[in-house]
Amino acid sequence: METTVHVMRHGEVDNPQTILYGRRPGFGLTDLGWKMARAAARIFVDGGHDIRSVVASPLLRAQMTATPIAQAYGVEVGSDARLIEAWNSFEGVAVNKNRAILAHPKYWKRYINPWKPSWSEPYADLVSRMRAAVADAREANEGGEVLLVSHQLPIWTLRSWVEGRPLAHDPRKRECSLASVTSYVFRDATLQAVTYWEPAGYLLSKAEDMVPGQSDAELAGDQNQ
Repeated sequence: METTVHVMRHGEVDNPQTILYGRRPGFGLTDLGWKMARAAARIFVDGGHDIRSVVASPLLRAQMTATPIAQAYGVEVGSDARLIEAWNSFEGVAVNKNRAILAHPKYWKRYINPWKPSWSEPYADLVSRMRAAVADAREANEGGEVLLVSHQLPIWTLRSWVEGRPLAHDPRKRECSLASVTSYVFRDATLQAVTYWEPAGYLLSKAEDMVPGQSDAELAGDQNQ
C-alpha cells in the first residue's frame, strides 16, 4: 500500500522590518504568499493528487498557506505543534536586512557549539518531532496522500537526516524555497522515495522576504547564464 506525505514550506511572509520572526505570533502571508498557496492548490488538484487531510504548524503563515489547499479538497486545516518553526535566540533581530550583524561580538557566546546548534533548537530535536509528525500522518492516511505545512529549517533538517547528510549545514545550501514541497513516498511503513518540487516556482523571482537557500528556479537560472 503506497502512501505519500507531502511536507510543504509556507509562502512569502509579510515582514517589512526584515526580522527573524521565528515563533513570534502574527506574520501572515503577503499577497504573493497567497498566490503561492493558491498556485500549489491548483497543481495538487490538476495533478490528480489524492489529498485526504491537510495539517499545518500552528503559526499563522503556515495555517494561511494550508487554507487554499484544504479548501480545494473540502477538508479542514488541522494543527500539529510538531511542525512548528525551530526556536531561535535571534528572534526579533533584523538579520534579513543585514546579516553582518550576526558577527557582532555580543553574539559570539551563542556560537559555542555550531554542531548542535547552541543558538537554536537542536537538530536532533527537530528530526525527532518531524519524524513523529510524518509517521503519524502516514499512518492516519494509509493508501492516500496527506499535506503537512511547516517551515524551512525543520523541513530541511528532516530531509538531510533521511538522505544521510550531516545535520549541521550552511543555511545558504538549503533546497527548500517558499511554497516548495518535499514528498515522502512510503510502501506500507517503508520509505521508498523522496522528491523535491516547487509548485509555485514561477513566482519566486517576485518574492522580497527570502531567507538563505536554493531553489530549482535559481539553479535553472544559473545554468542558463
